[in-house]
Amino acid sequence: MMLTKALFRDRVLNEERLIDYGFEQSGSEYVYTTTIAKGQMQLTVKVSKGNEVDTKIVDSESGEEYVLHLVDDAVGEFVGSIREEYENIMRRIESFCFDKDIFKSSQAREIIKYIREKYNDDLEYLWDMFPKYAVWRRKDSRKWYGILLTVSMDKLGMEGHEIIEILDLRIKPEELEEILDERRYFFGYHMNKKNWLTICLNNSVPLDEICRRIDLSYELAAKKKSQHAKS
Repeated sequence: MMLTKALFRDRVLNEERLIDYGFEQSGSEYVYTTTIAKGQMQLTVKVSKGNEVDTKIVDSESGEEYVLHLVDDAVGEFVGSIREEYENIMRRIESFCFDKDIFKSSQAREIIKYIREKYNDDLEYLWDMFPKYAVWRRKDSRKWYGILLTVSMDKLGMEGHEIIEILDLRIKPEELEEILDERRYFFGYHMNKKNWLTICLNNSVPLDEICRRIDLSYELAAKKKSQHAKS
């Protein structure tokens, strides 16, 4: 059960992909059933629309529930093989049927929606060591134009250690000099401080202003035109 809780933490259900995976809707739940242990056991996975995930393994012959795979102290070749097969299936379901749901602030959610609808881009999580760092990149140039992160306030030079969400965007150096105030606009966190801007997503900068700067950052991440290109 601990594996299930850990796997689906900071995840949000993608109902369409559940159906694609093989789940069937039953009332307010989605149900997936498969056999494991060469048909000796039947695994049932139930997912509710509230993101609750419940699993049950039953002996195919006796109909009795099997739970030893959930007991850390249970050892042996058979229970080990059941546990491994169970965990592999659950990881595949988590990867295929659930989207990451790391960023919780209202502005972060609005930004994610804005970029998905306008540019058809989704966040990419590139670093296993930093699961709460993600990027958007252009499809043509493959350059990043936005980075969404969670950091401690003091990392930006602010007072306190509260964890906040921030957005890094490309910007022209001359414009950065004009607006930098270390209250709303900061030097790019972990990025080139001449060409990147950081915005704290605490409503200090209006959403429409952020969206305008996202569009500018997107333009700055475009492929550079060849000097030999015809005008």
